[in-house]
Amino acid sequence: MQSLSDIDLIDPSVPLPRSVKWSPSVQLKILAYFAVCLIALTVVPNQIWDGQNNEIIYVVGILGIWRYLWWANHFARAKIFEKVTYPKMRDRAAALWDSGWRPRHIHVQMTTFREHREISEAVIRALVTEIRDAGVPATIWLGSSELSDELKIARHLELVGSDCDITLRIIRQNQPGKRVAIALILRAMSRAGLGKDDLVFFMDGDFVLHPGVVRKCTPLFALDDELHALTTDEHVMVRGPWWMQSWLNMRFAQRRMAMQSHALSNRVITLTGRCSLFRATHIVSEEFIRLQEADFLQHWLWGTFRFLSGDDKSTWYTLLKRGVKMTYVPDAVGTTIEVVEGSGYVRMIENLRRWSGNMLRNGYRAIMLGPRKMPFFIWWCCVDQRLAMWSMLFSPLMALAGMMKFGGSFFLAYAVYIAVSRMMLSMVLFTYARQVDLNFVWTLYANQLLNALVKVYMQWRLAKQKWTNRGNQKAGFSGGGWLTTFREGMAAYLTALSFAALFLIVMIYTKLLALPTSGFVAAVFFG
Repeated sequence: MQSLSDIDLIDPSVPLPRSVKWSPSVQLKILAYFAVCLIALTVVPNQIWDGQNNEIIYVVGILGIWRYLWWANHFARAKIFEKVTYPKMRDRAAALWDSGWRPRHIHVQMTTFREHREISEAVIRALVTEIRDAGVPATIWLGSSELSDELKIARHLELVGSDCDITLRIIRQNQPGKRVAIALILRAMSRAGLGKDDLVFFMDGDFVLHPGVVRKCTPLFALDDELHALTTDEHVMVRGPWWMQSWLNMRFAQRRMAMQSHALSNRVITLTGRCSLFRATHIVSEEFIRLQEADFLQHWLWGTFRFLSGDDKSTWYTLLKRGVKMTYVPDAVGTTIEVVEGSGYVRMIENLRRWSGNMLRNGYRAIMLGPRKMPFFIWWCCVDQRLAMWSMLFSPLMALAGMMKFGGSFFLAYAVYIAVSRMMLSMVLFTYARQVDLNFVWTLYANQLLNALVKVYMQWRLAKQKWTNRGNQKAGFSGGGWLTTFREGMAAYLTALSFAALFLIVMIYTKLLALPTSGFVAAVFFG
């Protein structure tokens, strides 16, 4: 692997000049794309908007209006936060910092597991730079499971941070899993007597901070006593297939828009484990710590099971219950270095399974809290996450039913519709990406479709968990026994039933399958 010391990490908070991002060649590609779509619209028979297909027109139209208005709502809210709300927060924080205010102490909770040496060293160098620029003492609380991880971090910290007042405290975990490592660190912090207003960064061992994170984030807590957590922006550097870089760039562009929209309501949907900052008031409480090390869910099919991943969702849920403010800092940035070994497609599906499972497990709990525990918009966003997986599947199933009814030309018309609509959505995402990437068109649709499929699959398998990045950990119910066989068989049955029921609704709506008349039912039952 090439040494990361020779690589300049791209800071997405520093936009490319408009003349570069929207260069003549980029504009020409976009015009060419729409020209091809226009030609396709004139050549392909217009089956979708044919007056004879009223049922399909209404459903596609209503679903499309609903989803596009939801996107427009997020986009408008994000722009208000970006142009009005956050600049005021940023300017006040900068003024406080410039006046000489500093946090009393910087605490960093970091977990690591068999990271490449170059990645760990890049993380430590960036962290030391932030601590040095702040000019205050710091403690790095390192959660690890192996001596080799501890030694490479300790050695590099001594090499690059000997001029700083930094204490490295190593907490060796006695059980596997990131959750256990975090909980042990939090218990050590609690014993050390952290004050309720001390600030603690939660960081992953592969997240490289860009300059200014401490300066931009910490003053916000001094300015607002009700603020208890914030999360930062993310960029990603993929060491693997080129399409994974494009796919993750697209996902992070979506994340930037959604996070700014959520932050307008003084909440976020997740406190990312990559890098978030917490006021210590709640994180050293027994409830918070216990939910990290042993978070459980009660399920009618799988019984009581323990969460494997999703530590960031547990921290979010705990604070959500407390009704405290959270926010997002769009110009506090770091880069995750994603090393993909083996099949990129397998890694993508595994990530989607983990992310979707975490969302379903924690989203249900958040919805059950009700809109009184949080702003209504945030509560509805949790509800919408569950509705979106069904609405996303309705469209392609409608296309399949239309093809069965009207022939292959209908599917071609649907493909053109997808090409145009996803390009329009991508134009929105380009404003949140560092550069214009036309691959967003297909990665956006593929992500929406695969994500919906995986969510439906995972809905009936919430106890089945796998985390390849953390030593191929697995959780769930395995082995023999009639109960395990019943649970797995029931999950397979419910998955098939879910897809079949949705397709049945589509078939009936498009009149490919006719419901029996009352006269027919009466004749069958009453002769």
